[in-house]
Amino acid sequence: MRRNLLVGVVLMVAAVVVVVVSDLFDLKLDSAALLGLAVGAVVALVPDESPATRLIGFAVGIAAAWVGYLLRAGLLPDSVGGRAVAVVVVLAVCVAVAVATAGRVPLWSGLLGVAAMVGAYEFSYSAAPPEVMSTSVSAVTALLMTSAVGFLATAVLSPREPRPSTFFSRRTTADEETTSFDDMMETSK
Repeated sequence: MRRNLLVGVVLMVAAVVVVVVSDLFDLKLDSAALLGLAVGAVVALVPDESPATRLIGFAVGIAAAWVGYLLRAGLLPDSVGGRAVAVVVVLAVCVAVAVATAGRVPLWSGLLGVAAMVGAYEFSYSAAPPEVMSTSVSAVTALLMTSAVGFLATAVLSPREPRPSTFFSRRTTADEETTSFDDMMETSK
């Protein structure tokens, strides 16, 4: 409970800093501030694999979605079929990385990167697909900067190892924990 409050306060302070610094230096991070801070915090807080592998997955997802937009603008027709091919390519990249690394780069972090990129860029892309080369760079830069702030602001507070869920899981006894497969086969005869 206290950790959640602390993370929330740290993120609020980071959000104010991002918005103020963006305004002072005309960085135009405002549109991606909340999205970037939130997804960066999620990558830091989810206790799955190492922070580095979670960040790799997140970056792969952003890159895959970016490539999907470039494919849509340059090679694929602006039709349902073209958009479907782009979606399949993006998802296939995320799945391939997760499978190739035997899950060390979590699939969820790649999908989160895809969702963040789409959330940060889809509106701008839809408004002007031919300008994808310039508008996408702005969206990716804003997303990466705000996500980095969200990640760094909460990384210190993130759990070090996965905690077992106690809400839906039942408690085990010492006997259940030491029962082997062979012991179970013996008792079933």
